[in-house]
Amino acid sequence: MLRSKKWLILILLCITSCAALVSLNLDKQYGNASVANRLDRPLAANEQVLNAHYQQHIKPLLDSRCIVCHACYDAPCQLKMTSPHGFERGAHKENVYDGGRLLAATPNRLYIDATSIAEWRSRGFFPVLNERQQTPEANLQASLTARMLTLKQQHPNPSDAELKAHFDFSLNRKQQCPTIEEFDSYAQSQPYAGMPFGLPALNAQEHKLLIDWLAQGGYLPPDPILSAAQQTEVAALEAWLNSDDLKTQLSARYIYEHLFTSNLYFSAITPANTQPQFFRLVRSTTAPGQAVNVIASRRPFDDPGVNRVYYRLQPIHDTLVHKTHQPYDINQTLLQKWQSWFKDADYYVSQLPSYAPEVAANPLTAFVELPVNARYRFMLERAENTIMGYIKGPVCRGQVALNVINDRFWVYFVKPELAESSAVAAFYLSQQDNLRLPAEKESSTLALSWVGFAARQGNYLRARSDFMNQALKDGVHLTPEGLWDGDGDNQNASLTVFRHFDNATVVKGLIGEPPKTAWVIDYVLLERIHYLLVAGFDVYGNYGHQLMTRLYMDFLRMEGESNFLAFLPAELRRSEFKSWYQKSGPQLTKFIEGDINPFHQPSGIKFVSNDPKAELYQLFAEHLHAVQPARYQLHDSKLAKNSNALLAELGKLRGKPASLLPELTMIMVNSTDTNTPHLFTLIRNSAHYNVSSLFNESSNRNPDADDTTLVSGLLGSYPDAFWRIPEGELPKLVAQVQQLQTEADYTKLLQQYAIRRSSAEFWAFSDELNRLFMQQYPVEGSWLDYNRLENR
Repeated sequence: MLRSKKWLILILLCITSCAALVSLNLDKQYGNASVANRLDRPLAANEQVLNAHYQQHIKPLLDSRCIVCHACYDAPCQLKMTSPHGFERGAHKENVYDGGRLLAATPNRLYIDATSIAEWRSRGFFPVLNERQQTPEANLQASLTARMLTLKQQHPNPSDAELKAHFDFSLNRKQQCPTIEEFDSYAQSQPYAGMPFGLPALNAQEHKLLIDWLAQGGYLPPDPILSAAQQTEVAALEAWLNSDDLKTQLSARYIYEHLFTSNLYFSAITPANTQPQFFRLVRSTTAPGQAVNVIASRRPFDDPGVNRVYYRLQPIHDTLVHKTHQPYDINQTLLQKWQSWFKDADYYVSQLPSYAPEVAANPLTAFVELPVNARYRFMLERAENTIMGYIKGPVCRGQVALNVINDRFWVYFVKPELAESSAVAAFYLSQQDNLRLPAEKESSTLALSWVGFAARQGNYLRARSDFMNQALKDGVHLTPEGLWDGDGDNQNASLTVFRHFDNATVVKGLIGEPPKTAWVIDYVLLERIHYLLVAGFDVYGNYGHQLMTRLYMDFLRMEGESNFLAFLPAELRRSEFKSWYQKSGPQLTKFIEGDINPFHQPSGIKFVSNDPKAELYQLFAEHLHAVQPARYQLHDSKLAKNSNALLAELGKLRGKPASLLPELTMIMVNSTDTNTPHLFTLIRNSAHYNVSSLFNESSNRNPDADDTTLVSGLLGSYPDAFWRIPEGELPKLVAQVQQLQTEADYTKLLQQYAIRRSSAEFWAFSDELNRLFMQQYPVEGSWLDYNRLENR
């Protein structure tokens, strides 16, 4: 062991020494590295010409070949290439996703935690563009980007279909983040690790475009100026949010804490079939009319450190990626509702709530003077966005957070009129202490704090059961009429949530066959989910913070499930609940047996079939029929009727054929009648005996019960596989998929229909897929992420 340690130290010393020698050589050839060299360089041509060249030729290449991997916190080496600001910031060796750290890490959020390249360098970010002498030779030899691209040209992917011998694509693989000084050693030890990593090299024309651009200094444009119409809309909304009265200040704080992850846009000034200009809502120390000065707090409810906070709109000039894109339309109808709920409602604000963690982390305490109707209506109005926040908001991905939910379930909401009841409001007010959330412990906490939160949650559930047993006697409200119907026209009234291992998707409507589980969400549950997983979650937090968040979500999931089960006959609730938690540990025994959640009032529904759960799903569907969207339904497809019928069979797989498929397969069908391909997504829903175990999830898997859902269009952000199929071959494909029994069968299928990550056709297919997605859905259409592409 001692000898091994000595060898390790020796190797590290050698690497460090080599890097130092390379640095000295680079300094000797091209001068010392300095941010000023790049920032102060004179432009070689008219800036207007450079900008046009960048927008027409360079940006499309960076978008389609680079940001499909380099975006958000899971960008390799934190190299976020979605904007010139991220490109200039560069890369970092630290991994953002680290579930084992004892102390919270320092946040490194673009646009928030630093405002200059020099600041980013002081935080450990290193350049990927040349920061030495600005000559063509130096711009290539001292540029990490240029060297990585060239390495790929020198060592393209091996010709074999699978790349296992040369690449590690696992999510938790060790990061390789060389600086330019370390590049020679990196290239020698990993010759196939050039960029794009594990994907085909750029073609000769694409490579030349980027290399020529880098040789000339890698011009990156400044942010564009907003149009007059955009500035007018921004000014109007900022004025509405920043009135001096306490009602507005409290309301604006609430709106901000729920929309800080969303991308706001103004549909009224957005031309049809074009991508809007998006904005992020931020807290600023400066008032409207002045330059925005973002308050860089870890969480949206942290103490801002100033006497007056202003809520401002910051333009988003980044290329949009689907895994973080939450479009939110600010239109006149919505603003009228905000005015009615928040400003015109009859209530009085005596003082603004404290920013102390024990107050601010709990919306039921912080916003007690804001009417429940305003709060609940605000979240329901865009319920898809509310739930989407914990999927796309502060994390991008996170298996620890997502193994707390089933792979597919439906979501319904209690109608707002019930939340307005004075008795309900009084009950929730009495439960403020029991409803405290882990976020009050901030980002570095001991996991032992969980014991106290678990006890309070148990106390709340017992009190809630007692209250419901009194308030819901004789099944009052336990009928479909107790659910929000979207006010007759809002398609957010029901949602489907899909989990894809470490990422997830939420869409409006009831998609697929009736699932194993469903949730019914009331105001307090919806609010706590948001403050647990969005407003209160810190991706840079320590192990204790992340563990408490995950464990607390167990209770919130079971609360939503119990609300659904309450509509079933009383004698079936426990048996159904037990079937959802097979092989569960002893920590759930009390809850499952009813000791914690002893609700026994009868449902208000007269069931007539032998399958009450299926009957309940049908009753709910009838109640919400008017607000079910057509999107994702197969009948929305423009293929021939028999082709749609064949494709529908792919959504009925169960057991072995389903379990052999990846989580998300995106399918392009080339129509025999039109020149436009049609897109579909085949989703594998992974079955579990239960989802209550934090560790060793594989032991809870039940692959014999895996099934599939097929939807029209693209669903999800992280495709695992791509298939391209001529419409005439659908009968053959469907039959082949239905007969899958072994990994060899699946490999044979891939050989015939897949566009693998090693395929020479990969980039052409990718370009067409993303183009169709963004063309068909210009508001939510955005670049997919390729960090999950399988290597099979």
